[in-house]
Amino acid sequence: MTSIQKIVYRIATIFFRFLGLLPLRWLRNIGRMAGRIFFLVSRKYRELTIENLTRAFGHEKSPHEIRGMACDVIQNLMQVPCEMALIPKLRYKDVGDLIRVEGFHHIEAAHKKGKGVLCLTAHIGNWEIIPSVLSLLGDPPASVGRPLEFRAFDLLVSGFRTWHGGSVIPTGHSMRIILKALKQGSIVGILLDQRAKWHEGVLTDFFGRLACTNKGLALLALKIGAPVVPIFLVRDGSRFKMCCNSEVRVIRTGYKAKDIEINTQAYTKIVESMVRRYPTQWNWCYKRWKIKTCEPWPGTDST
Repeated sequence: MTSIQKIVYRIATIFFRFLGLLPLRWLRNIGRMAGRIFFLVSRKYRELTIENLTRAFGHEKSPHEIRGMACDVIQNLMQVPCEMALIPKLRYKDVGDLIRVEGFHHIEAAHKKGKGVLCLTAHIGNWEIIPSVLSLLGDPPASVGRPLEFRAFDLLVSGFRTWHGGSVIPTGHSMRIILKALKQGSIVGILLDQRAKWHEGVLTDFFGRLACTNKGLALLALKIGAPVVPIFLVRDGSRFKMCCNSEVRVIRTGYKAKDIEINTQAYTKIVESMVRRYPTQWNWCYKRWKIKTCEPWPGTDST
């Protein structure tokens, strides 16, 4: 890190230590307040969020309702870093009191297959708390994530993700590391709601529109047979709720390319289903449907 980044890292560390002294309801209020301000001053993200929500819910929501949802979306996103300040003081007793866990037996059943567990998740609720909950339950995960461009912030976020155990696997040339973690019986968490580059993804239907989705999860499930278990952590009143769903059955047709498309589409629909349940807790201020980077291989027919 550069000298400036080191200074920023120290200041940010002190700031989050201070936030960690505050109760959850205060942290959420701070996040909501910051979100309302950001919604008012950032025309770019306000309009992008409203546009995306309109395309998804415009047939059932009025423009006034859509605008209200957009404001809630940004408020929820601003709560994420505030709530992360709680991670260092989380203890096992908080799992059940502060964080209600549903369906953990699905993870236990997946572990019995002896091939590791692939965790399908998304940027909904507060995904950054999932690694801590799993670690406190005795299952420290390896979280796959794209490194932040600003090194100081990347180091800070990685520290939160591994505070109670586990590791971070940077995206890119990560397949070998992921395979090693699965062979060791670990949980590997993969966020599958981000736009993928054309050579890394396949086109899937997401809220009735084409979106380029990373095919890595399907490749891993098909290659080594590791079970895929969807896990999401959302806000539930004054607490959190972590939903662990049943294993997703891998579909095999005998044609690799088709299998990748079918299974990636199935995973995308699971994410969409969760977003529909908690629409204001997902990141709508993101160009998820931008597909100019998801073009066919050169020389192939795009029709």
